Amino acid sequence: MNMETLEFIIYPDGRVKETVTGIVGSSCQEVTAAIEEQLGVVISTAKTSEYYAQEVNQSAKVTNQNSFSDW
Repeated sequence: MNMETLEFIIYPDGRVKETVTGIVGSSCQEVTAAIEEQLGVVISTAKTSEYYAQEVNQSAKVTNQNSFSDW
């Protein structure tokens, strides 16, 4: 299980640097939207490799077929 983290660095001049880790795909934008709205104007954004990654969902279906012979 991945740990999702939001890190904020607040500089003396009032700028805030936000770093999101542990969230795959564009859902990080949904997580941070309300926070960014409260913080103010977003000057720039940079997407990490996690943004471009795809979540892997694996499933397996196993079928067991028994056949009996009459001989």
